[in-house]
Amino acid sequence: MKRSAADPSNTPGWERATLEKLAFAALNEQKATRRWKTFVRLSWLAFFIALVWMALHRGTPASDAAVPHTAVVEIKGEIAAGADASAEFVNAALRAAFEDDGAKAVVLLINSPGGSPVQAGMMNDEILRLKAKHKKPVYAVVEETCASAAYYIAVSADKIYVDKASIVGSIGVLMDGFGFTGLMDKLGVERRLLTAGENKGFLDPFSPQSDKQKAFAQAMLDQIHQQFITVVKAGRGKRLKETPEMFSGLFWSGQQAVELGLADQLGNLEYVAREVVKTDEIIDYTRRDNVAERLAKKFGAAMGEGAMKAFKAIPALR
Repeated sequence: MKRSAADPSNTPGWERATLEKLAFAALNEQKATRRWKTFVRLSWLAFFIALVWMALHRGTPASDAAVPHTAVVEIKGEIAAGADASAEFVNAALRAAFEDDGAKAVVLLINSPGGSPVQAGMMNDEILRLKAKHKKPVYAVVEETCASAAYYIAVSADKIYVDKASIVGSIGVLMDGFGFTGLMDKLGVERRLLTAGENKGFLDPFSPQSDKQKAFAQAMLDQIHQQFITVVKAGRGKRLKETPEMFSGLFWSGQQAVELGLADQLGNLEYVAREVVKTDEIIDYTRRDNVAERLAKKFGAAMGEGAMKAFKAIPALR
């Protein structure tokens, strides 16, 4: 068979040249792969450094001390450790607001169904301390809801303003959970729980609850409820028009709350700033999620926290 002149195999040493080309191509590909891997790693490193930086620089906004203004701190959502409405975050925002010379008053902007009485108690104590130290008035402004632990916080204010349709009250304490002992008996499932201490399995949902344990839990709830009532009476004083249902856990509309002395009058944030504090300038000191924390939640941090809460042995108090 006759080969054409253009055939590379007619050129002396073509095998060597071809092998060299293949070798150089492979080397270049390896270099490009290494460069890409390095770029990706550096990009992820820069991303995580940015996340850490933003997390460490999360804080409250600065304001011009020369400008008189109404300082606002939001208390929204569930009141719980680690949540936006936690004592750690809210108290930090409150301290920044009180310490700002330009802040003529502090407004608690509340929209919460309640949560932890411990967190609420810590916020109530801190508000009273800051009021005494800085001699600044505090007003609570209720949006949709101010119930249970949220109301525990609100009574630390000098006055409480509500919308006529707001939900206010729920002065009570609860501890909830489930019991599966009857279902387990029907299914023939045996609970094998070993404890050191006769009450160590107290409130285990798969074990029966004794009358003694029920009485113990009820006594604890009654004590915390009485603490709540004491705080409400101290905060509202003679403004309260007590009824048999007032501390039963019931809640009322904003209009009813004003009539009962649980709130002072109707009004929103703008009204309080303009008519009560006498300044149109409003500055928000609320601690908010930054980009890093929003991304962390998006990638499952919140889901993991929810799962851990679901598997806790002892129900939370609310």
